[in-house]
Order: sequence, then structure tokens, then C-alpha cells
Amino acid sequence: MIPSQHISAMVSMTMLLTPYSTVTTNCVKPYPNCELKPGPLRRSDANLGRPQNFAFLFPPPRQGRTQPQSLVGAIQNSKDMALRFEILGRFNRARAAKLTLPHFVSQTPLFMPVGTQGTIKGLTTSQLEEIGCQIILGNTYHLALRPTSELIDELGGLHKFMNWPRALLTDSGGFQMVSLLHLADITEKGVTFQSPVDGKPMLLTPEESIQIQNRIGADIIMALDDVVKTTITGPRIEEAMYRTLRWIDRCIAAHKRPHDQNLFGIVQGGLDPVLRDICVKGLVDRDLPGYAIGGLAGGEDKDSFWRVVAQCTAALPEDKPRYVMGVGYPLDIVVCSALGADMYDCVYPTRTARFGTALVPEGVLKLKHQAMAHDTRPIDQTCECMVCKNYSRAYIHCLVTKDAMGSQLLSYHNLFYMMKLSRNLHSSIVEGRFPEFVCKFLQKMFPEGDVPQWVCNAMEVAGIDISSCCSPFPSS
Repeated sequence: MIPSQHISAMVSMTMLLTPYSTVTTNCVKPYPNCELKPGPLRRSDANLGRPQNFAFLFPPPRQGRTQPQSLVGAIQNSKDMALRFEILGRFNRARAAKLTLPHFVSQTPLFMPVGTQGTIKGLTTSQLEEIGCQIILGNTYHLALRPTSELIDELGGLHKFMNWPRALLTDSGGFQMVSLLHLADITEKGVTFQSPVDGKPMLLTPEESIQIQNRIGADIIMALDDVVKTTITGPRIEEAMYRTLRWIDRCIAAHKRPHDQNLFGIVQGGLDPVLRDICVKGLVDRDLPGYAIGGLAGGEDKDSFWRVVAQCTAALPEDKPRYVMGVGYPLDIVVCSALGADMYDCVYPTRTARFGTALVPEGVLKLKHQAMAHDTRPIDQTCECMVCKNYSRAYIHCLVTKDAMGSQLLSYHNLFYMMKLSRNLHSSIVEGRFPEFVCKFLQKMFPEGDVPQWVCNAMEVAGIDISSCCSPFPSS
């Protein structure tokens, strides 16, 4: 049963890609800047099948070039937090910003590689700096098990422990509810895990998650949330969303270092737009330094994926960073950035490297294929990383089939690619050429013009014309 005070949030994401995006609802009071008009009777999955007879008409995205700097301005958090978020440029929903954290000043949009236990496999922190990495993600669950947060704290915090001078973000451990569900039992108190190290039970409460993260000392820490797979339906989704809201208050109360660590809340609610709206409103009411969109990239269809991102970014505060968790495919990052997201993380670039796959503008290059054995070209002739400057595809093919050095070189290249993508997203927005960047990106990845329909739908909502990418074009 949805509380009456949240009835105004009951909106479904039945978006029609016309000049106006139609969203069915049974709300009495429309959202700001929305026009309430009679609409056809509909059945809303988000409202338990009840017929709907109103529709919000959201004005289409503003078309044109980046807004003048006088209109963009510098947006800074109103209260004293351990971050500063300054928007430097926009194009419709997309924005480029400067994110100032205690250990580093970052530029968004940005991708964060995942160093689960304080390390990126096969790479040193000096190499990560060389690549241009701005923030590394560590995992509370794994760090608490080994080497333990107490030892990290004793040795001066994770920055000092891993010799990393730039920013860190730690996940709360909530994702392990999904990835290690066979080892976990979830209750209102917290999550009881069976330790994969010694088999003993380990209780992770919201308070304990924050205490561990306070000891680790990351610039950004995440609230413990109740995570369920996006493919799950029914009351479990609603239960998890409301528990996430209850747990955020316990996380806030337990947080002892707000002056130098930023606590982000995580929006849950599965693919249900009503629950997503309720969760967004609840988190925004708590005025946190930043917000994450969780529970995605877990097997849902791409059309549902982008619609949830679009819904959440539209409702989250303009003056706070927006972080889409678990997103690492370059195409997904470009689409989410167009929809107004700022931060991303995923194991994909390094994990796919260990399988012998390189990221290139055309998509991926599988170095284990026998066709690579005699190819003397670099992985990517346009790439300036040290791997592409010094090694051929044939050499790396030999390594990935026999030697760990191959996966290390590919990890270096793939992260270099992701950092370059982040920089290009940022500069194209600031310089007013974001649509051109998006079109060139899509033309390289889909030279036959077969851009997926979900990308076309998302870009229409983002106000970016990609019609030139959706038909064959002559190669240069």
C-alpha cells in the first residue's frame, strides 16, 4: 500500500516519443513545469493496473547550442559539505562539471575503475595516474574481510595504504546482496553474510557499513541499500525501496566524518517508476551531498534502463552529482551523459581485458582471435596510450594466449580509452559541440547506420538529433 502523502509521486514512465513525452498518472497536483491535460484511459503497470485518465506533458528538451556561461553559472552546494559541484557547461540535459573532493578536483562526466580490494588488477597507482584516472572505487564488503578496515585505519587510511593521492569512492556492500545472495540473509537489522574467507557469519548493518567506510577514509561513501535484481517483480521491489529509505537515516546518524567524507544516497525501486519517484523524493528531502541511481545494469532490457535513468536524473537536484552505478559500456555512458548523469563505475573494461578484448571506437577487438596473430597494427591507430604506441596486435595476441602480461597491457589500454572518453564528453559539452561528438561516436560504432532503437529513443528525449547516424555513410 503506497502512503497517501506519496500519491503525488505516482507517475509511470509510459513515454511516447513525440514532440512531447507523455507520462500517464493519477496525480491530482502536477509536477512543476508540467502541463496537466486529459488523456486516454490507460493501464499503468506502476499503479497495479488501475485505469489512468490524465497525462503530464513534459515540455521537449531545449534545442540548440550550449547555454551561455552567464546562464550556466557556478552551482555550489548550499550547506558546508566535503565537495563542491560546479557546472561548467550544458547541452540540454547533458552537463559538464568540476567536482572538488578532499583529495582531488575531478571533471565530469567521469568513469571510475573498480579496485575491489584497493587495487586494479595488473596496474600500479602510478600507471592509473598516468592514464588520467580521477577516482577509484573500492568495496566495503571485501575490504572489511581482507585486509580489514581496522588495519587500513591503523596504517593511515586507504589512500595511504594503496599509495593513491587522488579521490576514492567506497561502495557500501549492498551490491553483494545480489552477487552473493546465496551467502546472504537480509533483514531489517542488516545483511548477514557467510564469509567466503572462513565461512563464519558476518552481519553488515547500515551503521557498521558507515563505520567501516569512515575507517577506510574514501572521499565519497555510499549508504547501505537493499539491492534486488531488476528482473525481480512483485512486493520485494517495494520492500527493498522503503527499507533503503529507512536505512539512509541510520547511515546519516552513524556518519562521523561529514567534514571530509561525502555520504551519497542510492535510488532504488527496480523498474517501477512510482517506487523510483518515491525513493528520489525521500532521498532529496535528506539533502545529501550526492545521489546514485542503483539497481540497474543487472539484466533489464535497454529501453527500461534508459527510461529509469532519464526519470531519476530529471528529478534529482541540479546542484548535486548524479552517479549511475554499475555502468561501464561506452555506449551506455554516452547515453546516460546525454540524459544528465555525471559518474559511472564498472569492472567491464578490466574484466573484458582479462578475456583478451580491447575497447576501440568501433566497439571491441578480440585479440585472442587467430586473425590477430600476424597483424602488425596497434590495437587502435588513433590511440595515444603506451600500449598502442609500442606493441602490435600480433604481440598482444601472443601474450593473451600465454602470459598474464597480455591482460595487463589490455587493462591499461581499456582504462586509457575510458578516461579519454570521459575527457571528450566533458570537453565537447563545455565547448558546445556535444551533438557532433555523439554523432561521430555513433558513426564509428555503427558504420552501417544500425543504431539500436533504444539509443534513438533516449537521444530524442535528450534533445540530440542523431538522424545522420541512422543510415550508411561513406567511410573516411
